[in-house]
Amino acid sequence: MAEYLVEFGKDGRPVESDGRLDAPAYHRNHQAIRSVLKRYLAAKNGDVIEVGSGTGQHAVDFARHMPEITWWPSDLNEQHLRSIEAWRAHAALPNIRPPLRIDLSDPNWCPEMQNGNGPAKLLGVFCANVIHIAPWRVAEGLFAGAGRYLTDPGHVFLYGPFKRHGKHTAVSNAVFDASLRENNPEWGVREIEDVEKLAGAVGLGLIEIVEMPANNLTLVFERRNTA
Repeated sequence: MAEYLVEFGKDGRPVESDGRLDAPAYHRNHQAIRSVLKRYLAAKNGDVIEVGSGTGQHAVDFARHMPEITWWPSDLNEQHLRSIEAWRAHAALPNIRPPLRIDLSDPNWCPEMQNGNGPAKLLGVFCANVIHIAPWRVAEGLFAGAGRYLTDPGHVFLYGPFKRHGKHTAVSNAVFDASLRENNPEWGVREIEDVEKLAGAVGLGLIEIVEMPANNLTLVFERRNTA
């Protein structure tokens, strides 16, 4: 079974007594992902949301290595939210906030930004391994919210497997895509061009595509100045 078809905490891996979960992919990709984010966020101050944080390990790693940024992890799954909070408590870092419950299918996915209980205007949105294991409306909602919440300039960092010009970047990704679509016809590895259109509709342009571990990519989108 493909790695991300199994919910964290139900994949047979041990769960710490405090609820911390462990994602195998984190150990392969966190340094590569962090290096991309640091190129755009180094020496900046402000708020960044990770949507779909899963276990919470990435948010803790980012907070540890980019202490000038305030990090807001989030998820929709209750066990994941418990793991995120457990990792946050375990790390005891001052710049990581309690996890938000975010449903990306809602274009207004961070109402806390309006009621004063969440971050201010965002420097960035980071999302890893989400839009291929969700209906397309989740990708639509992700960018609709990002277009509303990002500063100018602001960035969306989107990590995962993608198709380029209608073709998979590796045979393993094609197999993974087939398994996703068999499990749920609304899921599947997404076309970069389709994601780029969503971003463009809310004023975000694709400015970099970075090769990553395990045949994944990081797509970097930047808010365009519309003034």
